[in-house]
Amino acid sequence: MGKITIAIDGYSSTGKSTLAKRLASALNYVYVDTGAMYRAVTLFALNNKYVGTNEDIPSLVKQLPNINLKFVPNKTLGLSEMYLNDENVERQIRTMEVSDHVSKVATIEEVRHMLVAMQQQMGEEKGIVMDGRDIGTVVFPNAELKIFMTASPETRATRRYKELLERGEEVTFDEVLKNVQKRDRIDSTREMSPLKKAEDAIEFDNSDMGLEEQFERIYNYSLRVINKNN
Repeated sequence: MGKITIAIDGYSSTGKSTLAKRLASALNYVYVDTGAMYRAVTLFALNNKYVGTNEDIPSLVKQLPNINLKFVPNKTLGLSEMYLNDENVERQIRTMEVSDHVSKVATIEEVRHMLVAMQQQMGEEKGIVMDGRDIGTVVFPNAELKIFMTASPETRATRRYKELLERGEEVTFDEVLKNVQKRDRIDSTREMSPLKKAEDAIEFDNSDMGLEEQFERIYNYSLRVINKNN
């Protein structure tokens, strides 16, 4: 059976990555977490003090050729983890500090050009599920299946808050909610590749939907699209 490209976009903490991972596994497709790529660049920028208290975007841009990103399979966990310059940074890129700065880094034109080129190269063979903010609009505008995920800010903040507590981070719900709202604003209003629903994307509001129902609905729809394209 021929393979297609599946692009999943949407707001932060809508469960895009969780759904995309499971969908890719069920279809035996390759999964690419583009958010992890932007988070890794953000971690690099924070570690080198290019963003944060002091901002030095020109120096970050000059250092982009020295950033090596790759996904390395973790056989124990059954998924791939992000490596930044040969170091596993999967845990570091999920912190609130990175979350507070990733939308800012993602607005940098040179960063987007570099990562979009990487992402398009990854998807040349199809059979891929990729999630992010501009996959259906910029990275793969011709994807056979586009999904746009959304949920209320309060619902998304609750999900994110629970995740952070489980990782041992000391945060308040209000901090997380403000971060979600801030990221929504930056992602939706940035000049380059703003977050928006592609005209031919299916909007999927999961505010009141469990993980199992989400997966079943999108998996079954994916199968129909795959069959239609063969």
